[in-house]
Amino acid sequence: MSKTAARWVSSSTAEAGTEQAVHVEGLRLKYPGEERLMFKDLSFSAARGEKVLLLGPSGCGKSTLLQVLSGMIPRATEVPMKCEAQLVPRSWGYVFQDPDTQFCMPYVDEELAFVLENLSVPRDEMKERMQAVLHEVGLDLQELHMPISHLSQGMKQRLALASALLLEPEVLFLDEPSALLDPEGREQIWSAVKAVSEGRTLIIVEHRIEEMAQYVDRVVLFTPDGAILGDGPPAAIFAEYARELQAYGIWYPGVWEDYAESRAGRELFAPVDAPGDELGSLMLEADSSYAHLGEPVIRLDDFRGLRWEKPVVSLPSAEVYPGDFIAVIGPNGAGKSSLLLSLMGLLRAEGTYVLCGEEVIQGKRRKVRKKRERQLRQIGFVFQNPELQFLTERIGDEVMYSLLVDHMPPDEAKARADRCLERFGLDGMDNRHPYQLSTGQKRRLSVATAMARQPAVLLLDEPTFGQDARNTFAILEMCERLRRAGTAILMVTHEMEIAQRAATHIWEIREGRLTSSLPSPRWCSGTESGRETDGANHADASRDTLAASGYLHTGVNA
Repeated sequence: MSKTAARWVSSSTAEAGTEQAVHVEGLRLKYPGEERLMFKDLSFSAARGEKVLLLGPSGCGKSTLLQVLSGMIPRATEVPMKCEAQLVPRSWGYVFQDPDTQFCMPYVDEELAFVLENLSVPRDEMKERMQAVLHEVGLDLQELHMPISHLSQGMKQRLALASALLLEPEVLFLDEPSALLDPEGREQIWSAVKAVSEGRTLIIVEHRIEEMAQYVDRVVLFTPDGAILGDGPPAAIFAEYARELQAYGIWYPGVWEDYAESRAGRELFAPVDAPGDELGSLMLEADSSYAHLGEPVIRLDDFRGLRWEKPVVSLPSAEVYPGDFIAVIGPNGAGKSSLLLSLMGLLRAEGTYVLCGEEVIQGKRRKVRKKRERQLRQIGFVFQNPELQFLTERIGDEVMYSLLVDHMPPDEAKARADRCLERFGLDGMDNRHPYQLSTGQKRRLSVATAMARQPAVLLLDEPTFGQDARNTFAILEMCERLRRAGTAILMVTHEMEIAQRAATHIWEIREGRLTSSLPSPRWCSGTESGRETDGANHADASRDTLAASGYLHTGVNA
């Protein structure tokens, strides 16, 4: 049972003496197996109708605090905690980072009806309420009985918000609701939030602050160890704690420019064919397993990925070479993740697929499947949802698992796993269960697990979502180490700064098709590297041509 001690304050009692909507005083909390307290005598409150942004580095406890304020901890999730006093709102709604984690039903109307049924709303009133709340969040669907799986991430997140609004909450807890969204989706969800926030208290956790910084009334800044460093109006916090914002790796206006001027940034963003494109301080312990620089590591012809026997993504022709860093961009639902899943063999594929000089044979026969699995071991993969790939109950074992499967000696596997965890800020957590990590930490663990093997090809599906600036740059630096060692990287991203600054090429997927494939600004020329220029990457395209047409076409200037 959870060890909880608190003087619970009823909403009616609180109203008599204060206008607080949510409150906790003297909070102490420690996850099982951890040595240090996440919160030590922390106090926080928000007034009715106030909009508060919780800001701090990944893993400092922001999401945990939201769960405490809502009462989810310890009522639903048993975590040892105690506090001197706490006010939990009478009615509240919660929107998670990943909307799929909070859906209970497979269809839109069933999901909304589930909420209304729990509120004892008569059946004949349900449809009108559903349509009204979907309109309120800007989600106008032709058919309510639509599979949730057919919605884009932006649409799913607005559905999650609509579901929370049906509770008619006094307080809305928003845990990075825009983390998985493209720029358009981020604009949509925050427009929806602003449209429904009148008269409500909002407690927001968000790494991407540009959309909300001028909207909130207060910013509460946390230190890495979960203490409150600053609390006040946004402009005052950003001005007074500018140095701390940079040191903690928090996203703030101009963070990309500041990083680009640092030593690590200059090396990471150096033009690919420049003399400085060498291992330098980013050197790996070992080279990639496939580094025949003159030959493509992936070649695709008339390639299609299928779901339920229907093509969901197609590439007429494409080549990927060792040392390529390809940013795969496009709107939500365009087929970017389906492309990676098809290359990884998790979706059935058709057409020609050559990996490391050997054709990947498609088919269902046991011998064919076994051979394909062996071939695809040369690929490292990071899912959009990191929890889908966790296999063990300890963080240390999670990184070691694939190394041991590759027959690496246990001592060497342990040493490499420890180095990898340290690089991603996860050292000292070896015995912690992966599910006890924050979403940002889970993401870093999944990336560390894939990178530890130093694969010939690395497929990354939104690896930087939910990350603060420091850990985003750490992931990119690790990608650059692998790229310089010969690993080919395909990264699905909505972060256009990554496409512009770190990638060597940019692929755009729209409506299930590769519509554009151009060199990035970082790629100086395709001829110096000995690369053929008539393939899908069009490496001979000049920077002037890219600036004139490619940026506008791919949207990397958004």
